[in-house]
Amino acid sequence: MNRQSPRKVLVTQRFFDPDSLAYLRSQGCEVSIAPLSERQGDGDLDEEQLLALLADADAWIVGHAWVTARLLAGLPRLKVIARRGVGYERVNVEAVRASGKVATIAVGGNDASVADHAIAMMLALGRLGEAKARMVRGDWAIALGRDLYRKTVGIVGLGRIGRGVARRLAGFDAEVLAYSPNPDWEYGLEAGVRFVDLDRLLCESDYVTLHAPLLEDTRFLIDAAALRRMKPTSYLINTARGGLVDDRALLQALQDGVIAGAGLDVFLSENDPLYRPTTEALLALPNVVATPHSGASTHEGLQRTNLIAAQCVVAVLNGDTPPASCVIADGRGHFPSEE
Repeated sequence: MNRQSPRKVLVTQRFFDPDSLAYLRSQGCEVSIAPLSERQGDGDLDEEQLLALLADADAWIVGHAWVTARLLAGLPRLKVIARRGVGYERVNVEAVRASGKVATIAVGGNDASVADHAIAMMLALGRLGEAKARMVRGDWAIALGRDLYRKTVGIVGLGRIGRGVARRLAGFDAEVLAYSPNPDWEYGLEAGVRFVDLDRLLCESDYVTLHAPLLEDTRFLIDAAALRRMKPTSYLINTARGGLVDDRALLQALQDGVIAGAGLDVFLSENDPLYRPTTEALLALPNVVATPHSGASTHEGLQRTNLIAAQCVVAVLNGDTPPASCVIADGRGHFPSEE
């Protein structure tokens, strides 16, 4: 094994488990954990703070920090940026390539955690809602809920997480509809999933759960018109990306009774502070179940993604290539100094 000593790895995440830490050290890496407060994430760090922390790092295991061209230009020693997660809209992949570095994601690490979270939100919306808050107020009157059993669930985006949701729904005898730009008909037959167009999925589903990537053509996929196609008794669940839903349109739809409720783990305000008042208004509604982009954040899920990120780091530092599914940019054949 081609080892360099020391090979410095910086982790800018609070939870980095002992096993992943031990793995990196066993591979000749010197690991530092950024000193973040309990309420602070690396997305809260500005460019100057990141430059100071990463000045002598060979590898960076990152959560939600912005990886910009300017930041990368100030880190000539850095070789690899490993996202502990799968979304990479905050990573400038072209700048990674141009700087001769490698960027990876932790594919497969948190699929099960997010799929569980989506099901939990369906159950919470149908059966729990504001029950505890009412009980705390002294109101123990029984409110009628709604079953997930034998309901129609529409899955928008049938990748790893979407398929995990479909498998879990089999235990509820649910009818599963799916919308995908490239339907896998063979999988649909095997799994009992029926592919339909988006309009039909919205019209027929009791629960609509989003598991699509955020791309130019999926931004505001669920807008005011899409919400009007849903049943007034239906629920929308978004554990994917905030930009898939027009949050202002969703707020209006919930206030007007266009749909029954929403389960939200992601919000537009995460990347655009102008939407903060909309997020606060959504959180105040009794028919909204919300979590702070934590669908992937279980002890087990983070342990899996930590290890995948660590393995990608070691592969690059050893001069090898991480699994192709994990690589989002590889600029090692690029020589920026000659341009």
